[in-house]
Amino acid sequence: MGRVVAICTSVKKGTKKKEVKEIELVEDFGLKGDSHGGKWHRQVSLLAKEEIDSFNKKGGKVVYGDFGENLVTEGIDLASLSVGDKVIIGDALIEITQLGKKCHDKCEIFYSVGECIMPTKGIFGKVLKGGAISLGEKIELY
Repeated sequence: MGRVVAICTSVKKGTKKKEVKEIELVEDFGLKGDSHGGKWHRQVSLLAKEEIDSFNKKGGKVVYGDFGENLVTEGIDLASLSVGDKVIIGDALIEITQLGKKCHDKCEIFYSVGECIMPTKGIFGKVLKGGAISLGEKIELY
């Protein structure tokens, strides 16, 4: 079992996201008001705190949201998840739909950070059941 250590959102795709203390996960949409929300398979992005820490130890200087991630997790091995797995966050249920992603062009994140770990370390999901979530919320396999 892990926990949510950051919740990040933005109104425009390809930009860094800003931290919020709580948000609503909307069924078949994603984070309420987030630019990546919609009826598609990458409604929510998750990135492990451990991966961000590792990036920073190599000289990176990033804060939560810099990679465009929605949820930063701690204590759950995101790398061990497979497409089709489900995670519970508070009352919400997310199905993993994609592992990593291909970046088609260098976005604001790449130019400001110099590298992006979302293509190899990020995972993406679809909200099957909505609910309010807040910092510290537990996250576990369904």
